[in-house]
Amino acid sequence: MELIIFLVFSFVIHGALANNGEIVCEDLLVGLCAYSVASSGKRCSLESYESIEGTRGYQCKTSEVLVSNIDITNLIESDECISACGADRNSLGISSDSLLESTFTSKLCSQECNQKCPNIVDLYYNLALGEGVYLPAFCKGRNLNGRREMSQIQSSGVAWGPSAASVGYGRQLSEGPVASAALTFEADAPW
Repeated sequence: MELIIFLVFSFVIHGALANNGEIVCEDLLVGLCAYSVASSGKRCSLESYESIEGTRGYQCKTSEVLVSNIDITNLIESDECISACGADRNSLGISSDSLLESTFTSKLCSQECNQKCPNIVDLYYNLALGEGVYLPAFCKGRNLNGRREMSQIQSSGVAWGPSAASVGYGRQLSEGPVASAALTFEADAPW
């Protein structure tokens, strides 16, 4: 049974890499789309659509979101990282909304996710920065200031303005490296 699963998965991956070993989001199966990165360095995004008959379907599209780490281009995220980081292959679009869920952030901030899954960490690091939150500080302080830290992230996807940061609400981007900087982690603990 494991051999059959491996062969099917290998065939699917080979089909997705048919263009000279390069990943094209539109060629990926829906179940492999979310958290994948095309050869162009743009993130793949699972999108829904309504057919002419009125039924809902899903397709993989190339987003305009570029990864900040060139080492994670041309990548279909592993099931191990999806599980370790609490991600969901059925996630539609690219959004910071998952950062509002404590179960998700607990897994995202875990040592297993941070040390083995740079693609997912890179994505949520940059999404958090867009919300005005420095993810390593968020993960480090979530046990002490979880509610306050969570309140910094708005489900609307809008980052806090400078006035909020100046009054002490939300992290200033100057606390961490710029979004395009490579992420480095301590070997013995997550953030």
